[in-house]
Amino acid sequence: PAERMYFFCFSRAGAACLGSVNLKGRSCLTLKDFSSDEIKKLLWVSGDLKHRIKHEKQYLPLLQGKSIAMIFEKRSTRTRMSTETGFTLLGGHPCFLTSQDIHLGVNESCTDTARVLSGLCDVVLARVNSHSTLEELDREASIPIINGLSDLYHPIQILADFLTLQEHYGSLNGLTVSWIGDGNNVLHSFMMTAAKLGVHLKAATPKGYEPDKSVTEEAHRLAKQHGTQFILTSDPMEAARDSNVLVTDTWVSMGQEEEKKKRLKDFHGYQISMQTGSVAKSDWTFLHCLPRKMEEVDDQVFYSSRSLVFSEAENRKWTIMGLIVSLLTDYTPRIPMLKF
Repeated sequence: PAERMYFFCFSRAGAACLGSVNLKGRSCLTLKDFSSDEIKKLLWVSGDLKHRIKHEKQYLPLLQGKSIAMIFEKRSTRTRMSTETGFTLLGGHPCFLTSQDIHLGVNESCTDTARVLSGLCDVVLARVNSHSTLEELDREASIPIINGLSDLYHPIQILADFLTLQEHYGSLNGLTVSWIGDGNNVLHSFMMTAAKLGVHLKAATPKGYEPDKSVTEEAHRLAKQHGTQFILTSDPMEAARDSNVLVTDTWVSMGQEEEKKKRLKDFHGYQISMQTGSVAKSDWTFLHCLPRKMEEVDDQVFYSSRSLVFSEAENRKWTIMGLIVSLLTDYTPRIPMLKF
């Protein structure tokens, strides 16, 4: 299935349309700011780079002479490794910066940091506590800013998720994705993206853990605009019913450790198991952005053939590469356009 995506072509008109999409110089703080065609172009470039570099063993130094500043206020495995290895693979130089390495917002303002980094590197990826930090960096920088995770959105995760589903199913249009868990930044990013790809989205969250109201309003608007379904519920089995994809995430994010006992109680009944999948479609699969805890999904699902989590984790690299190449170069994919 991982190879199937490379042999689909959409239409000449569609390819011409996406071929004209140019994202060079843009920032990526949220996929809310990206159109349907722009998101499809990002996935197309990502799939193309994966095919040429991983499968055809080509060397593509597209970022030769370029550097990226990676600001991390929160620790990470996948975001750090995917960005460092991906940027290096394309011939560029990554610079990893923690709160111990720079003065962001403490001894030096975000404004000054943004202006300094604009003169020293070509792009900034920032994994931050507050989304407002990204917005300030973007206002003051003259180079692209990429959201590596904030309290509101996690766009680079969703690109990896949809590339993974595209590889597995061959097409995204008409799929139903069901989120079962917290109304958090990852769900927000699904809500800003799914409808634009023709994907139906259902989300089950416990009462009191619903997604942000303004994000929810926008998700309903997007679903109406693109002719898809967007459903919110507090019943996990209702969300899972007739779904192609079951998705969850951590119930206790970084910074919420003091709430752990209450959260585990409030999320009782939300663990994804084969019983959850029994009401889904026969071809259902499972996604989790990791790291994973047993209470969120049991081993029977997590390590089953239905689980795409490790392909999903690898695709963090190919999609961050696709995003950065799109923001910094005029690269045109070589493989036939993916079927959306």
